[in-house]
Amino acid sequence: MARKFKKIIVTVFDKMQNGYKYELTESVGENFQKDFRPDLTPKQMLALGVFGGKYMTDCRGEFPSDWFVKAKLSSEFHNPKLNYFGVNASSSLAIWRKKGWIHKEDPRGWFQWYCRYYMGRRLEQEDIRQIKRWRSIIRHIAQITMNCRPGDLICRQKQRQAVLHWAYDSRKI
Repeated sequence: MARKFKKIIVTVFDKMQNGYKYELTESVGENFQKDFRPDLTPKQMLALGVFGGKYMTDCRGEFPSDWFVKAKLSSEFHNPKLNYFGVNASSSLAIWRKKGWIHKEDPRGWFQWYCRYYMGRRLEQEDIRQIKRWRSIIRHIAQITMNCRPGDLICRQKQRQAVLHWAYDSRKI
């Protein structure tokens, strides 16, 4: 028997969205598209260290507080030392916008989309687009696999950090 889920409306008030509303239609961390199986949850990613710690500093009210207990964050500036591999593997938001990767629903990009998807928001066309982008990261995993000994976390650290930003656990490659 299917479990009944009570739909929830989330209203966002942060530096990039003021009054944006979306609906959660799935349970947290469940009912992902069958070809979307990330290795890491948003909470795990934040605890490992992603995006120089700058990404989620003003979004605490939108997501569960336990995501931020061990999160490596920097409200002042992007700090690559907070990344798991200690290197900068990010492009600027301006570059993301120029390349057309940013859409109005998620002005911070893929990770914001993933956090909201994980929480239960579904936007059919945007989900298809973002999952396609996520799947394309497999090329970087192939490069790490071809050029590094298994478990050699010193090899291709920038690429490993970039892969980690996409919820692939590059520590296991």
